[in-house]
Amino acid sequence: MKRLFALLVALIGYAVTLSAEEGGKQTTKVPFGDPFILLHEGTYYAYGTNSDQGILVYTSDNLKDWYYPDGRTEPLVALHKDDVWADRWFWAPEVYYINEKFYMYYSADEHICVAVADKPTGPFRQEVQRPMLEGEKSIDNSLFIDDDGKAYLFFDRFNDGLNIWVAELEEDLITIKPNTMHPCIHVSQAWEEVWPRVNEGAYVIKHKGVYYMTYSANSYESQSYGIGCATATDIYGPWTKYKENPLLQKPGTLQGVGHSAFFKDKRGNLRIVYHAHFNDQKIHPRHMYIGTVKFKKQKEGADRMVISQDYLTPILHLPGKER
Repeated sequence: MKRLFALLVALIGYAVTLSAEEGGKQTTKVPFGDPFILLHEGTYYAYGTNSDQGILVYTSDNLKDWYYPDGRTEPLVALHKDDVWADRWFWAPEVYYINEKFYMYYSADEHICVAVADKPTGPFRQEVQRPMLEGEKSIDNSLFIDDDGKAYLFFDRFNDGLNIWVAELEEDLITIKPNTMHPCIHVSQAWEEVWPRVNEGAYVIKHKGVYYMTYSANSYESQSYGIGCATATDIYGPWTKYKENPLLQKPGTLQGVGHSAFFKDKRGNLRIVYHAHFNDQKIHPRHMYIGTVKFKKQKEGADRMVISQDYLTPILHLPGKER
């Protein structure tokens, strides 16, 4: 569905995005859709959509230069389809370090799943191989743990186009409490109606007691794919979208910008990672970009989220290049 074509062209992407460095060494923009970055013990780990085998991982010390982990000469599949439920359409991974374990939330065959590993590079496995919601399609699951320690899952349902819901999780961080499922947002603003009925890819943070949700709207295939923000004072809502949405759409020369997530860099700055189309003529392979997020104080009401219009273009150094 929304990322199927990315899986078919991933290998082609490596070839067409290669560029020569001094001495004939090769690099490429990081070929991830739906990217996510984890900072753990001084190393950045990037995960994303681009393999029919599962979920790949790259590592970096500085966010600009990325490598295959541990000096490998082949890409590392952190989550392999042989270790989990489903065998196709592995999308939108997010990885969290909790209680000395790494939890990867991701989509497989248009169902939301979670797998666990001892290391950020995997292998991620499911002890019980099944999706989190067995009775329906759903994608783009994202974890949020509140100040009181309660864990919540935001995800997309297909019951009004694509729209965003939330549910509380059991203490295992895997099991959804069915009676807590609650709708958050759906298509409701004019800018979201270029390619109808998509609100997806939620990511939630809390700032000064207010919940901030970024989300993407329009089809990922549209050049008008973009990122909006909604806020709430209760995790179940009501969620109010910014009137000035989208906060990020077509920055610089990029097209099809979306499916974002936040992380803090080594200096403690809040950053945002997202993907964009290959160029203004082609969607795939999509590439990973990194921006900056700030909160602007208001005379009245909650601080306003601002996403930078400038961005860092991360580079993947292919095997053979010395660090």
